[in-house]
Amino acid sequence: MTSPFVRACRGEPVPYTPVWFMRQAGRSLPEYHRVRAGIPMLDSCTRPELVAEITMQPLRRYDVDAAVLFSDIVVPLRAIGVDVDIKPGVGPVVDRPFRDASDLARLRPLEPGDVPYITEAVGSLVGELGERPLIGFAGGPFTLASYLIEGGPSKNHDRTKAMMYGDPGLWHGLLGALAGIAISFLRVQVAAGASAVQLFDSWVGAVSPQDYRRSILPHTSRIFAALEPAGVPRIHFGVGTGELLGLLGEAGADVVGVDWRVPLDEAARRAGPGKALQGNLDPAVLLAPWEVIESRARDVLARGRGAGGHVFNLGHGVLPETDPGTLARLADLVHAASARTPA
Repeated sequence: MTSPFVRACRGEPVPYTPVWFMRQAGRSLPEYHRVRAGIPMLDSCTRPELVAEITMQPLRRYDVDAAVLFSDIVVPLRAIGVDVDIKPGVGPVVDRPFRDASDLARLRPLEPGDVPYITEAVGSLVGELGERPLIGFAGGPFTLASYLIEGGPSKNHDRTKAMMYGDPGLWHGLLGALAGIAISFLRVQVAAGASAVQLFDSWVGAVSPQDYRRSILPHTSRIFAALEPAGVPRIHFGVGTGELLGLLGEAGADVVGVDWRVPLDEAARRAGPGKALQGNLDPAVLLAPWEVIESRARDVLARGRGAGGHVFNLGHGVLPETDPGTLARLADLVHAASARTPA
């Protein structure tokens, strides 16, 4: 695969800065709401034809350089029998939150046969996408642990951090199990044809660098090491991780995802030499007038030139109220403004 996206992830020369958008497949598109009408979120993630359709929808609107699989980070948990659901307007909710060592028995290893719909959907998409890469993904261990421990979304992750501080044996047992599930889920996607993978540890920015190194890094490092033989680019992303950027790269990622809080030139310094960056336009900027969007996007491109490679993206997911026409215009701007003159 020699697409600009994959080349940028590897720090190789590209004809222009590639672009894709986190959550490009989904909630901002009217056609997404039409095909999902009446279908619960996690049910829609288990229907291969629907997964393929939703994954392809943004590519019919935007000239993005990669597709991202339509799924959810709790899909593998549901697949092994965890009582998790996604409540509209709330997010992932766990009926029986994890409290003690007995709960670890509920986290059996994930087998490829648990998620046949992922294999079928990825295989179908790879055939349809041709040379355009497909990004697979999984949830990071801290974020999944937080949902399991808190019972749902949490502002401060108090119970999660209390377990991390107060019962390190249970904590590492839980994160070890979640890391194993993430490895299996990502391997299924790569085996079916995914060209890159992203680990979404969305809420890991809630911890300090010291706590990340001691309590989380061993597990994320294990995930990235397990995917290294696959030879696909590995992206690591979390929100509010400005103080953790060096550690996100140290964990083994080829590409460090950056949210909107740290300028990309500073992010490149923190992530260290040889790391490509992904990001990092504030999603809320897309609700502003076009001249503001263009100015901010050009600034992101300029600051990203100093990184080991740059994939243009938002600093988090597309907001539901975003105009799809604005995203299409932004993708075109990124390509035009970053085009390299042939030597």
